Amino acid sequence: MNDRVDRRTLLFAGLGTAVAALARPLAAQSTRGTFPKGFLWGAATSGHQIEGNDVNSDTWLLEHVKPTLYVESSGDADDSLNRWSEDLDLVKALGLNSYRFSLEWSRIEPSPGEFSHAYLDYYARIIDGCNDRGLRAVVTFNHANCPAWFAAQGYWKNPQSPELFARFCERAAKRLAAGMSYAATLNEPNVSAGAKYIPALQQLQPAIAAMNAAAARALGSDVFGNALESSPEITRNLLAAHAKGHAAIKSARPELPVGVTLGLIDDQAIGLNTLRDAKRRDMYSPWFEAIKAHGDFVGVQNYGRAVYDAKGLVEKPPGAILLEGGAEYYPDSLKNAVRYAHEQTHKPVFVTENGISTSDDTLRVRYIPDVLAGLKQAIDDGVPVIGYLHWSLLDNFEWIFGYAPKYGLVAVDRATFKRTPKPSAAILSAIARANALP
Repeated sequence: MNDRVDRRTLLFAGLGTAVAALARPLAAQSTRGTFPKGFLWGAATSGHQIEGNDVNSDTWLLEHVKPTLYVESSGDADDSLNRWSEDLDLVKALGLNSYRFSLEWSRIEPSPGEFSHAYLDYYARIIDGCNDRGLRAVVTFNHANCPAWFAAQGYWKNPQSPELFARFCERAAKRLAAGMSYAATLNEPNVSAGAKYIPALQQLQPAIAAMNAAAARALGSDVFGNALESSPEITRNLLAAHAKGHAAIKSARPELPVGVTLGLIDDQAIGLNTLRDAKRRDMYSPWFEAIKAHGDFVGVQNYGRAVYDAKGLVEKPPGAILLEGGAEYYPDSLKNAVRYAHEQTHKPVFVTENGISTSDDTLRVRYIPDVLAGLKQAIDDGVPVIGYLHWSLLDNFEWIFGYAPKYGLVAVDRATFKRTPKPSAAILSAIARANALP
């Protein structure tokens, strides 16, 4: 596999044409000013990607079977299982006021119906740690990862999967919801429905099937599923899981704002009869309807744009400015995605992930003010935006691509786990402290 293609290039493949944004001086950006009072500034993470040794999860098993698509094991990850307090101190020191993290279902329910009081207490300590530091706890109940037993029961193809997820949500929310500020049921569940529009993911299907078969054999099961799969059945069950999970969380704390986060590309069309509208109907419309019925906000996770003409995706032209992994530097994609999400749902928008993969932090230094200038334009135009959470707080484990992609505001030494804030962290910190663009 091309090692310049990272996870989000698979999810958001075909990202548009060249843009002159890198050549523009920051002073030329438009719409400066102050963000709304109470705006949330933060950084996002997910359990499997930072905690380490998530041995009961589907992903851990897939990392270790043969054949596998994973280039390396997550191993100790960033050791946040032991260093979560240090991570919260970093968020606080940067002047941010919110932190998004996820519950690891496989830790809380390692076997069907068997719940770990110890791990529920662990996540309660993180939530308390956020509140003690004045940070809003934004909690995702399921961030792609599932227990291995759940995958071996058919994953999201299992007709019982929505009820199994709701059971987990009910138990976790009963213990943890009191200290949360915002909750999301699922992370990017809509991406599965967009697989047919992602050629690189389609090409991987035989390898995915072989990896799943190896995992099934390892557990003595006839089936095994994972987050790289796609089918209408998976989408139907995920939609039901969101509705049931939303109800379960609300039953524990009715006033807690609960939504779902969507992987949302800035899809653009050139001319008539493009694939864009069909893609939007498949990938976004069912979830927009779900959010209107069962959601207090829509989480937007944007990493670029995709441009379509009558023939399909438009190839990047020679000279396009590309980031690592092949994505285009196009910060305006976020404001367009935010506008679209609000237009379709009429719900408040929460930017729960946004960032770029690059080992050259000077690009991230430039990107953050650029993308926030666009977001401010959307807010000025009347889009209600709750906050902006940068992906990611830490350089972390990026699924099948391992530790090569760098999304973090903070570098992590792979041997010592020492955390070192990058210059880009200071840029976001200054904006957050001022609640305004420079």
